[in-house]
Amino acid sequence: MCDSCDCGGHNDQVTVRKPGKVYEVPEKSSRTVQIEVDVLAKNEEISARNRAYFLKNDILTLNLVSSPGSGKTAILERTIGDLRGKATMAVIEGDQQTSRDAERIGATGVEVVQVNTGAGCHLDGSMVHRAMHQLDLVPNSILFIENVGNLVCPAMFDLGEAAKVVIISVTEGEDKPQKYPQMFAAASLCLINKTDLLPHLDFDVDACREFAGQVNSALEFIEVSAKTGEGMGAWYSWLLERVGR
Repeated sequence: MCDSCDCGGHNDQVTVRKPGKVYEVPEKSSRTVQIEVDVLAKNEEISARNRAYFLKNDILTLNLVSSPGSGKTAILERTIGDLRGKATMAVIEGDQQTSRDAERIGATGVEVVQVNTGAGCHLDGSMVHRAMHQLDLVPNSILFIENVGNLVCPAMFDLGEAAKVVIISVTEGEDKPQKYPQMFAAASLCLINKTDLLPHLDFDVDACREFAGQVNSALEFIEVSAKTGEGMGAWYSWLLERVGR
């Protein structure tokens, strides 16, 4: 159960279901819905303040979202290394536990703050608000927020970002946009990562694009490999165009 949004529902008794059938989840109680409305409203208020600060200081803030293991941190490591000298960057790292990703990002030389959410399954506006004041953010820079690996709750929570960038790797199923439509509907850009593995997998890139397009016709796509650098130039151009470089 997520202790920050109650998105995991209540501790009801678990019922084992036989395979081969689809079971609808019972409707939530009015009390649960009201709690979620109140939580989201509070988050929107804080995130609006975050956004105003970012806009005032010309800080391009991007919320990187994906399932675990898609390669968010690897993409950030390569991006920071390749854009060094071309853009000023900082990172907020979100994970339930450990500071491993922050240590990886810190090794690149940029400022980074680790946010551990504990039982929470996503970052929220207040977490970002506290973290951003621990960074020496400067005008005309890029702030990357690497969210907790999860394709559900981060779609609901605005952080004050300019855009959500959803990352899917070719080691996942191409039907992820159908299974998690809210995330792909909320995103502005989809990075399809680990393309160097395509010769060894059955991942259908065209089908993935089609499924995502059915959810969000305005969604942009860039195919990349954080390992080989393939396609990363297009990602950098996308970034620099929006930061005014």
